[in-house]
Amino acid sequence: MSRLASATDSPRVFPHTRWSVVLAATRRTSPECAAALESICRAYWYPLYAYVRRCGHSPHDAQDLTQEFFSRLLEKHWLDSADPDKGKLRTFLIVALKRFMNNEWRRASAQRRGGGREHAAFDTAFAESRFAADNHSLAPDETFDRQWALTLLDLTVTRLRGEFQATGKPDDFESLKDCLTAAHGAIDYASLAKKLAVNEGAARVAVHRLRKRFRAVFREEISQTVADAAELDMELRHLATALARPSP
Repeated sequence: MSRLASATDSPRVFPHTRWSVVLAATRRTSPECAAALESICRAYWYPLYAYVRRCGHSPHDAQDLTQEFFSRLLEKHWLDSADPDKGKLRTFLIVALKRFMNNEWRRASAQRRGGGREHAAFDTAFAESRFAADNHSLAPDETFDRQWALTLLDLTVTRLRGEFQATGKPDDFESLKDCLTAAHGAIDYASLAKKLAVNEGAARVAVHRLRKRFRAVFREEISQTVADAAELDMELRHLATALARPSP
């Protein structure tokens, strides 16, 4: 498996939903299986790593534990028990990690020391810089939920950047992206219009369209990790609460 870095390292093409990725990963004879496994690990390793760190493990142990968890997830076919009708992908992964930490980590560590197994390489430097910037007053579960929400935001921004690149306007996105988090009254539309080479009215329309598209894509990213539409609104509220927790 190739090096796993941040969720925004490069654009990715997924099947219709993240659950579709999980299900593809369980079909081991499918040519899509390896890519499916890679996409799951690449997208979701950091929230799990952050949870392990908040449980008190050192960076080295957290890296080993997270790597071993993904190895066991794939080798032991734990994904076979994943069922989109039973709930959220977020819940499935964190419950599987907790079970692994409680029941198998000590044994897996002994086997790793004696077996010389090969693992996926995580970008620990990236992980530690991101972890250092997070709120360390949060409980492990709160840290996981916050980082899961931030990961979905990263995936959303990556998709938006890709859409602008596809239309030949990557510079426009770089000029507009800060408007996603800025208050309406804080946006300097005259300066933004100069960067976009449009009039001020067109700049306002561009900001409005980007924000609207951002909300739609973020909602879609969340919908891909839940079982049905009934859970979507609950998950949106849950993740909004996680993001609203104060930063350090």
